[in-house]
Amino acid sequence: MTSPRLWVAPDEAGLGRLAPTAALPGGKGAMALSWLQRVELVFFATAFVCGAVAAAALTRTQGSFSGSCPLYGVAALNGSSLALSRPSAPSLCYFVAGASGLLALYCLLLLLFWVYSSCIEDSHRGPVGLRIALAISAIAIFLVLVSACILRFGTSSLCKSIISLNITSCSDAQKTPWIPPGTALQFYSNLHNAETSSWVNLVLWCVVLVLQVVQWKSEATPYRPLERGDPVWSSETDALVGPRLSHS
Repeated sequence: MTSPRLWVAPDEAGLGRLAPTAALPGGKGAMALSWLQRVELVFFATAFVCGAVAAAALTRTQGSFSGSCPLYGVAALNGSSLALSRPSAPSLCYFVAGASGLLALYCLLLLLFWVYSSCIEDSHRGPVGLRIALAISAIAIFLVLVSACILRFGTSSLCKSIISLNITSCSDAQKTPWIPPGTALQFYSNLHNAETSSWVNLVLWCVVLVLQVVQWKSEATPYRPLERGDPVWSSETDALVGPRLSHS
């Protein structure tokens, strides 16, 4: 005995999609997310962690310098101690930490929204929502790239000024006393963690953009109704009325 076919409902764009299981007799609710979107959510969860780590590490570093931004800063010797003689504008660190934090918050909210929607409302992202997601992902890639470059070159500039003071490396400068006391606690480790998290975050957002483009391409596939000459049409009609006899 053959199982009954699922009814396929055409949507507004003319593309057929399976009707929700709850609408079928005796059906149970199920997640409407495709496997591509589920993979996308996994990358969003990882991007949230990376963005939060980058924002927290840079904020902690700026706080250890009493609110001054050490990126692109210049260090100087004061006796046997180090001091940040020329820090950068605080807005530079605010931008990097703010961009990373906002993108992390966006990932978290989006993750919670789709988990709730798939489990409770059984919703589906339409073409307009997908275009908006593509635009946001492109902006996110730009912001993360700029933030990662600022962290990379800003930390390198600070380390060059420290090494010019006959200090072996930035990691060794963490063990050197700074003025005022308590300044620059684990500054290089925090900056290194922020930079690494930003580069990983950039890769994650690029993968998310690729997944969204694949979904957009699949959604944009034009619908073509079946015609009599199509093999699928013939197989469907043969299953309903039986194969036609050829006339010699």
